Amino acid sequence: MKDACDVCVIGSGAGGGPVAFTLAKAGYKVIVLEKGPWLTEQDFYKDELACCRRRVYVPDLKEEPHVVEIEEETGGWVARSTGGSGWDFWNGNCVGGSTNFMSGFFYRLKPVDFRLLSTFGPIEDAHIVDWPISYEDLEPYYTLVEREVGVSGKVVLHPHNEPRSTPDFPYPPTQEHPITEDMDKACRTLGFNVFPTPRAILPFAAMGRKGCAYSGYCGSYGCATGAKGSSRVALINRAVATGHCEVLPKAMVYRLETGGDGKVISAHYFGEQGTSKTIRARIFVVACQAIETARLLLLSKGPKHPNGLGNSSNLVGRNLLFAGGGAGFGWVSFAKFGEQLREDTFINRTLQDWYVIRDPNFGQPQKGGTVSFSFEHPAPIARATQLLEDRDKKLVWGHVLKRKLERRFRGGRFIKLEAFCDWLPIDNCLVTLDKTIKDKWHLPVAKIRVAFHPKNLQVGWYLASHGAEVLKQMGAEDVIAYAVGSPPTNLVAGTCRFGKDPKTSVLDPDCRAHEVENLFVTDGSFMPTGGSAPYTWTIYANAFRVADRIKAQLS
Repeated sequence: MKDACDVCVIGSGAGGGPVAFTLAKAGYKVIVLEKGPWLTEQDFYKDELACCRRRVYVPDLKEEPHVVEIEEETGGWVARSTGGSGWDFWNGNCVGGSTNFMSGFFYRLKPVDFRLLSTFGPIEDAHIVDWPISYEDLEPYYTLVEREVGVSGKVVLHPHNEPRSTPDFPYPPTQEHPITEDMDKACRTLGFNVFPTPRAILPFAAMGRKGCAYSGYCGSYGCATGAKGSSRVALINRAVATGHCEVLPKAMVYRLETGGDGKVISAHYFGEQGTSKTIRARIFVVACQAIETARLLLLSKGPKHPNGLGNSSNLVGRNLLFAGGGAGFGWVSFAKFGEQLREDTFINRTLQDWYVIRDPNFGQPQKGGTVSFSFEHPAPIARATQLLEDRDKKLVWGHVLKRKLERRFRGGRFIKLEAFCDWLPIDNCLVTLDKTIKDKWHLPVAKIRVAFHPKNLQVGWYLASHGAEVLKQMGAEDVIAYAVGSPPTNLVAGTCRFGKDPKTSVLDPDCRAHEVENLFVTDGSFMPTGGSAPYTWTIYANAFRVADRIKAQLS
């Protein structure tokens, strides 16, 4: 394939994979530019020291830092490079992107997520808007993802079920740990409607992939069997197999060049040897994940785009979203729950009873969220390092540390709860270009200003406290629950929100840049609000939807 194509896709994760797959299958020539290497199942292993204590799947922060800006108590802002702090906003630079390392918790958004403003009204200091599309527009594509990516689960009726065009998931739930019986009983006693967590994980061999190996090493680890529905294994591999898609790994795109009419004419990138190369295409699709997508557009200035590509509204990089919420833990001992606790299958349980909170004690009806339960990650180094300090943050060592380690590894397990709610878009959560710090290619790095709306904490605490009730009811010990203000860096969206008005949005309802007819953005950047669940399924579904729009434009 030459250096010209019908469609150039920048990024190969949840936003890029569906576009490459759909258009290659339709016979169009597609080139995918991926910054990272092309890894396969043979490159993924459950060695915590080798994979997750070293920079294996993500850039070296000394070569490719971000700058994070946080507010001090005095009201000023302080900026610090992640090259020194170690705060890490990279989530996977390789073919398939961060979908290789996701836990695979898959939730659809619900109809209410598409009309938050009209349903609940404005929230002071938050830029809440209704989406320019409806749940009904996206529903067929959620279903398509279930089939093409491979989603396992079981539909159980509960008060906040979203409408479906199919009666159930194409694959049954992954194997369930025996302790789920205790959790289900506790939920029934409390009057909660518990259901199996949908997972982008195959419970058995299918689609030319192996089934789950049930090691527990899902989040932050690549899947050695191909059971996890990463963009690489589920879509990119199949796109390449059509003969119409070529993937260029280790291709760092640094600028999109525009012509006199404002349209994109080429993507400039550094190849593996550091030489600059160019790809020309009819249509360009940016899917670098929200932070790096904003950075690329801001770097891509042109005669008709002096403030950055697609940035006449000055909104590129703004309305950055993470995931609000809370968390908690409960200890279940082998002595109380039996040796069955040692089994390496999943808990996979979810509550959405408070997706809309209608509790007079909490105020007016308002958007709530999702509570999910799982075992703590089995990674031994991560578990052990948590024991090095006592509750007063004093160092623990010697006999006391040994006994703590013995209890943690031989006495039982922690059940973890995660509460997801909307991270409200605000003025002081955004991405810009840093004026001084550059990466190894001498390009300005992304500056990430991080702040959150207090409503995030209020709702997160409400959800986490209800999750803690379940753990206590089932007999767990040492139960704690808390709200989280710090952003989970693996759940990122916003920065190029879509909408109908070019003055208040970057993209149109088809995720095409308002002012650049051959530029689309298909990662989580398009989302004006995030919903109350991990974003991956919605990003996949919307990218399939936009791929159909691109196909229509090409024809």
